[in-house]
Amino acid sequence: MVLTDGPIKKIEDLKGKVVATVAAGSAVDIAIRTMLRRHGLEDKRDYVMVEASLSAMRAMLAEKKVDLAPTVLPFAFDPELRKIARPLFVQRDVTGVTQLLMWTARASFIDKNRAAMLDFMEDTVRIVRWFLDPANHAEAVAITARAAKQPPERMDWVFTKRDYYQSPLMMPDLAALKKNVELARELGFVKGGIEVEKFADLSLIQEAAKRLKIADSNC
Repeated sequence: MVLTDGPIKKIEDLKGKVVATVAAGSAVDIAIRTMLRRHGLEDKRDYVMVEASLSAMRAMLAEKKVDLAPTVLPFAFDPELRKIARPLFVQRDVTGVTQLLMWTARASFIDKNRAAMLDFMEDTVRIVRWFLDPANHAEAVAITARAAKQPPERMDWVFTKRDYYQSPLMMPDLAALKKNVELARELGFVKGGIEVEKFADLSLIQEAAKRLKIADSNC
């Protein structure tokens, strides 16, 4: 986000400016660095990058301590932020589909505890599908609002098309993950590439889907 009435009209205008980020190597950080690099701008050489919490971004932008501030849900829907700022670009412009968050476990742990892990995945998929079901939206919003300590009307966007996409089966997008890891490698956050498919085991999800009689295990 940049100030609506500020001097930043295009990405090249960030040269010599201060750019906020969350944490080096995070999904948000990778998107910012990649987009600026595509426009010929490099950290330290062409702009100053500072780290801050997501909750502090609006204030830092409003006080002109930074010229670009990233935001994610739910902060992006903050009406006070929308009054003063506008998007310069979005993460999809950089990475396309983003897949950097996932559950992992050692193969030895899964093998030793497979029955319990399968029960766990079955329960989790059932819960996720309940929250994503439009028939349960009002109750899902109420639960989320209580957990977030926010008024329900501020959380009505959750589990809708305004929210981030969430696989009903918690199925990771391996192609997107591979692409995102490659971006991290190009930026120097990881030393080498990784054969994502080699280390992926989707069998627990697929077996959970069969238990729940879900026909399409790729959704």
